Amino acid sequence: MSISFSFIKYLAVMAGVTYLIRMLPLVLIKKKLKSRFLKSFLYYIPYAVLSVMTIPAIFSSTGSAISAVTGFVTAVILAYFERGLLTVAAFSCAAVFIAELIIRFVL
Repeated sequence: MSISFSFIKYLAVMAGVTYLIRMLPLVLIKKKLKSRFLKSFLYYIPYAVLSVMTIPAIFSSTGSAISAVTGFVTAVILAYFERGLLTVAAFSCAAVFIAELIIRFVL
């Protein structure tokens, strides 16, 4: 099986973009940040990006919107009570599984 030249080009571009995104702030920002607003803004970026990537996947990965909402609500409740990531993931998956079973066999 041979790897096409297009794939290698795309891979090189993606690697370059990823490297530049991580390298440029280190090179361009030499002194310590003093702006409280900018520090706060940069602190919350990872949470915002993770949410933007995760929320749509939650609602499109199950067989129905009801089971997706069930899993999401389960995850939010467990996260609110500061349960661990593994616990939240396991109980959310179980909630989605049970909701799918109920939807399939009862409704």
